[in-house]
Amino acid sequence: MDRPKLEVAGIFRRYGGAYREKHGASMSTAQRRVMSAIEMCRTAALGGQIEQCDACGEQRICYRSCRNRHCPKRQSLARAEWIEHRQAELLNCGYFHVVFTVPDKIATIAYQNKEVVYNILFQATAETLRTIAADPKHLGAEIGFFAVLHTWGSALLHHPHLHCVVPGGGISPDGTRWIPCKPGFFLHVRVLSLLFRRLFLEQLQNAFDSGKLQFFTALESLRDRRACVRYLEPLKKAKWVVYAKRPFAGPEQVLDYVGRYTHRIAISNNRLLDIEADQVSFRYKDYRDHSQQKTMTLSAEEFIRRFLLHVLPHGFHRIRYYGFLGNRNRQEKLTQCRQLLGMALPQTPPESSEVQDYRDRCEELNGVSLRLCPVCRRGHMVLIDTLAARRRPAIKDTS
Repeated sequence: MDRPKLEVAGIFRRYGGAYREKHGASMSTAQRRVMSAIEMCRTAALGGQIEQCDACGEQRICYRSCRNRHCPKRQSLARAEWIEHRQAELLNCGYFHVVFTVPDKIATIAYQNKEVVYNILFQATAETLRTIAADPKHLGAEIGFFAVLHTWGSALLHHPHLHCVVPGGGISPDGTRWIPCKPGFFLHVRVLSLLFRRLFLEQLQNAFDSGKLQFFTALESLRDRRACVRYLEPLKKAKWVVYAKRPFAGPEQVLDYVGRYTHRIAISNNRLLDIEADQVSFRYKDYRDHSQQKTMTLSAEEFIRRFLLHVLPHGFHRIRYYGFLGNRNRQEKLTQCRQLLGMALPQTPPESSEVQDYRDRCEELNGVSLRLCPVCRRGHMVLIDTLAARRRPAIKDTS
């Protein structure tokens, strides 16, 4: 696979030192870790191995990955493995894609209180979907779905929203039948929006009353309860955006499409166009102009600032599962769903005790061989030596 000529890592290595000197006092520990991890990724700092082609003798050095989830260079294998795990969970029904977005005033609070507000976003969204779906006036069934947090827009600005993927139906209250959605229709987005707004604001106010919210700089006045109430009051009548995208064509389309959302980061290396004279240019999609592809140029400092807006708290789970897809009873509930839908139960592959090499795993999932010699295209690269890390590696991100 050809690697992009420009990388976020290159921007961090070139301009990261100056950014730390200027903004270090306001950077979180998580942001510092992400910067360091991306800078060291695929470099001698993390060590690696020397490989040689068994046919032509070509040698190459393969440095280790930082394994940080914010790094643009580690998403392909993670995405493929996630898709493989979800493959057996597909049901023979339609699927819907619903997006929940918070207003800009909430996004401002969220940036200073990421863990608290993002958790509220998940909780309010899940309660909204499950409550409306369980109502006999709408669907009258127990549904299942997963939600993926995105915190960015195409221009890298802070824009928290959840992408939810929902099978088109659910289990009846007595558990004896599958209740399907109407063809091409899931739930009324207006009804979802109203309940989502109420639940979110109630939970946010509860978080404030419990002392879980912190306010700094321009939001410092919100530490006073009356000021906070005045700040949130207009949002009780504002329109909160909940929209349903066009239904998926079928279960086969779901994972390929959704895989783009689950392991996407703020910007991929492929979108970078130029790094020159302290300026970074990249492609973005202008949704206000019929989704036209355009070029944006930012100072390197501003590019780094926008990238770091989207660093999540350590250990925060950005993909969560609910209803009959919830982790606790998922297999039992999925078996029930398959029986109600008349589906055959999936075959469980035998578990292997061997730890598979990441190169074999990549070829198995993506069909791309990392062992094939890039020069002669006949031989295979064989390990001949290892390289020790030159410095202590970044802390592994396992969240």
